[in-house]
Amino acid sequence: MYGLILALLWLFSVKNRRNLPPGPFALPLIGNLPQIEKKAPFKSFLKFSETYGPVITMYLGWQRTVVLVGYDAVKEALVDQADDFTGRGPLPFLFKATNGYGLGISNGDRWRQLRRFTLTTLRDFGMGRKGMEEWIQEESKHLRDRIDTFKGKPFDPTFLLSCTTSNVICCMVFSQRFGYDDKQFLNLLGNFAEALRFNSSPMGQMYNIFPWIMERLPGYHHTVFAKVEQIREFIKIKIQEHKETLDTSSPRDFIDCFLIRMNQEKDNPATEFHYENLVSTTMNLFLAGTETTSSTIRYALSVLIKHPNIQEKMQQEIDSVIGADRCPRMEDRKSLPFTDAVIHEVQRFLDIVPFSLPHYALHDISFRGYTIPKDTVIIPFLHSVLKEEKQWATPWSFNPQHFLDQNGNFKKNPAFLPFAAGKRACVGESLARMELFIFLVSLLRHFTFSCTEGPDSINLVPEYSSFANVPRRYQIIATPR
Repeated sequence: MYGLILALLWLFSVKNRRNLPPGPFALPLIGNLPQIEKKAPFKSFLKFSETYGPVITMYLGWQRTVVLVGYDAVKEALVDQADDFTGRGPLPFLFKATNGYGLGISNGDRWRQLRRFTLTTLRDFGMGRKGMEEWIQEESKHLRDRIDTFKGKPFDPTFLLSCTTSNVICCMVFSQRFGYDDKQFLNLLGNFAEALRFNSSPMGQMYNIFPWIMERLPGYHHTVFAKVEQIREFIKIKIQEHKETLDTSSPRDFIDCFLIRMNQEKDNPATEFHYENLVSTTMNLFLAGTETTSSTIRYALSVLIKHPNIQEKMQQEIDSVIGADRCPRMEDRKSLPFTDAVIHEVQRFLDIVPFSLPHYALHDISFRGYTIPKDTVIIPFLHSVLKEEKQWATPWSFNPQHFLDQNGNFKKNPAFLPFAAGKRACVGESLARMELFIFLVSLLRHFTFSCTEGPDSINLVPEYSSFANVPRRYQIIATPR
């Protein structure tokens, strides 16, 4: 009887759609889940758009969801109607991992305060500027030295690249770097990687759709949250160390600046500068600044092994501009159009967060003649932008020419949105761009990459494709040049 009542309520709610965008018929309780490919959900979303257009209503379990497909719809929402679409969806995995605090999933005044503070503070510590460039150049030397120790033998670069990119964000957040053999650091990075893999796996998808059920069932998700708690404990220890050594006249990093602001606003009952937001925002930065960038570099190496002719052409261009006597600089980018085009194409082709982080209707939204009701999850389907046929000549092939004009000069494409767009675009975009360029150019100056099984053994299709596209892992060979 209880199930029948729920089903009737569901059917009543679906019938009374109040000018919702069109979409496929949804079943009670489970919505459109049976119609979605579990290992490649992006394929199902693209298929729905062929029938229902670029603005689609779907039900992921109970949750009403509006999917925006293609560059025009995504840009119109996130840029042209930016104020309406600033809400962030309460993704259950991230909500539990952060206890509902921090920059990543916050809304309203909390989000505005934390975003403004985070952007200002990271810029003060060099993000997008010369100081950060020097940190990345220094870290690139550590990376090359470690790769040299393999002496041309096969190795898995996954954790090495995670250490490298994480150390860049650690300099900004903790004012320290960690050695590549630091066991605590390696364990932390392993926990990060496992959390991302879980969130992009079918079980992770089920947790985000039915969290109240999954919480009551045994399973690997409990192990993953235990790993997340280890990350939080590490951050808490670092915060305590900062408290004990804080010099308010000379802040060393993001944590120091946050602690100073906490003290300044300690008598303000409405302040967002408190301990829980510090812990969770630090974790947001740590995770976002580690796994997405390191995965993109790792994927780039796979692409270059798969296409040795592209790798050789990049090396020739780099040699002619930089030579062997200095580190690459961001100002070199304008003189390396082919290299820049390849890096952009790696990001487009990998499509690291195909569904973006979900947005949320904080109020009823009028969009393209439809009404998106309050409390609707909104998915800006970035995959459909980065692989849209009318935006890219060969969207399903790796093709650096997408970013080159007829004269071989670099050209921009407005549909290049791997960092999303609008007011909730990635706060670390300028840092990620700098890391990708300097690390990859530095690596190609010193090494040629291959694998024992040959280029044909490389599969560029991600291992998991959901919340994130997780590249496959390979044993690679770095031959000194």
